[in-house]
Amino acid sequence: QVQLVESGGGLVQRGGSLRLSCLASGSYDRLPAMAWYRQAPGKQRELVALVIGGAKTKYADSVKGRFTISRDNTKNTVYLEVNSLKPEDSAVYCCRVGGTNLWGQGTQVTVSS
Repeated sequence: QVQLVESGGGLVQRGGSLRLSCLASGSYDRLPAMAWYRQAPGKQRELVALVIGGAKTKYADSVKGRFTISRDNTKNTVYLEVNSLKPEDSAVYCCRVGGTNLWGQGTQVTVSS
């Protein structure tokens, strides 16, 4: 069973940056696609970014050009660099193993105006 633990969230001002991390532990051969989602209060959870294999990525239109997803298989970690943050980016950010019901507990990102 794979366990996912996110970290790196926090409170930042508009225009600030953070690097979110998702550490995978447990027994697995190779993780398939990995994704970051976010959910703000009163809103549906949305897919933010996806990485397939080592290089193929996909982003929500609202974060293109500002967010970057990457993975370091030697560290069993998937990252989400979030830049030029806006108040509307405030949410709990969770990672997920693609195509599964394996989720982390999430990390809170709050952007002040």
